[in-house]
Amino acid sequence: MIVPGSASQALAAALAEHTDRALATPEYRWFPDGEECASVPEFGGEEAVVVAATESNDALVELLQLQDAVREAGAETVTTVIPYMGYARQDRAFEHGEPVSARAVARAVSTGTDRVVLVTPHEPDVAEYFDAPVEVLEAAALLADPLPVDLTDPLFLGPDASAEELAVDVRDAYDGGETDFFEKVRDYDTGEVTVMPSDADAAGRDVVVVDDIIATGSTMSEAVAALRERGCDDVYTVCVHGMLAGNARTKLAAAGVTHVVATDTLERAESDVSVAPLVADAL
Repeated sequence: MIVPGSASQALAAALAEHTDRALATPEYRWFPDGEECASVPEFGGEEAVVVAATESNDALVELLQLQDAVREAGAETVTTVIPYMGYARQDRAFEHGEPVSARAVARAVSTGTDRVVLVTPHEPDVAEYFDAPVEVLEAAALLADPLPVDLTDPLFLGPDASAEELAVDVRDAYDGGETDFFEKVRDYDTGEVTVMPSDADAAGRDVVVVDDIIATGSTMSEAVAALRERGCDDVYTVCVHGMLAGNARTKLAAAGVTHVVATDTLERAESDVSVAPLVADAL
């Protein structure tokens, strides 16, 4: 049975359809002190697949409760699908005395599941922090499908070196174009990010900027502004996880982005691609 977290309802419904499994209808209530209680009164069967993006602290607590609830309801095995793993970017202690938050989250999730499925975590090494078996799915190639078939001499760019592999995946799925990346330098004291343009010639070309996540949109906007200065044509920004916090979408539009494409690992208006088929194959 597929059991959705409140932040992953559309994805869970699509996954139930792709796998021909029943879809549970969890209930959520809050106590006067603000504590939440997530329950699955309609659960049935021996296997539970909990699908829950942990995009907030509340969503993380909800996931832990759903894992426990399905056990109480009789599930013998639990698979936890985390389409977007919050805290995955805190994969190490940046200062003495700071936590490795990704490790703390992974250990907590591991206590209530037999298996974990992650979709394009920001740092793949976070899979090692789980005490349960983990399968990592890479969804970047899916981002090519919504792109126009007639892009002009397309250039697929990662906003930093670590994202070039994602750009290659999208380029290969699109079956044409060149790849490159920007140099990105982050000041961990101030949080400020500086993006240095690559040497790729963008003039007269359509550009697809590829990243695993668009959070505040600041880095992506800088990259797009640099491309506009170099005379590119249309700019498409694509990402697996469209967090798009605050005024991120406005920043991208102001920078001259033609279209924003994201998957439904985080359910937003820009979620043009579903990872349900990918996850279904892993179940």
